Amino acid sequence: MSQYSNKSLAFLFTICVLLSIASCTNDLAEVKSISEPNDFSLEIGENIEMLYSDSAIVRVRILSPLLKRYTTRQESYDEFPNGLHVEFFNENQKVTSWLTADYAIRKDKDSKIYVENNVVLYNKRNEKLFTDELIWDEENEIIYTNKVVKIVQPALGDTSLGFGFRADQEFTRFEFLRSYSAIKNIDDLAEKLK
Repeated sequence: MSQYSNKSLAFLFTICVLLSIASCTNDLAEVKSISEPNDFSLEIGENIEMLYSDSAIVRVRILSPLLKRYTTRQESYDEFPNGLHVEFFNENQKVTSWLTADYAIRKDKDSKIYVENNVVLYNKRNEKLFTDELIWDEENEIIYTNKVVKIVQPALGDTSLGFGFRADQEFTRFEFLRSYSAIKNIDDLAEKLK
């Protein structure tokens, strides 16, 4: 009887060892899903104010009713789904220009803000730019687009229309990449507006 018990114990021990070895194998996908964080993290802020400074001097102020900050392993970006209002300051802390839009995304990797929908850029001379999309390059302190642009300059009594635009962020110097006068006919204009 004791020999039967030893065989039973040996068999039981072997089964336990085999089961424990089998339980140690893991599916690689399962391990990754447990050990890796979610695809992204999301932070939400309401009624935000962001200040950008250079050498301890505030150069830009951004106001927005809603900010969504997404962070992934590859990149992080800020979304302003309800629009934003931007103020650009000169070195004397005076506001020189303003930018408003109904929607914007700021990509950290590019150091650029992409604004769209009802975009208006204006300066202290009351000159206004209207377009559907602008890109603000933070590093180079320029604003540009390849879309249709309308600029109103009340002091000159002038309204200009063009395609593509480039300016300093204070909107004191600007140029059209292609002015309306370069359009040969109305069909060219209609095509560009699509």
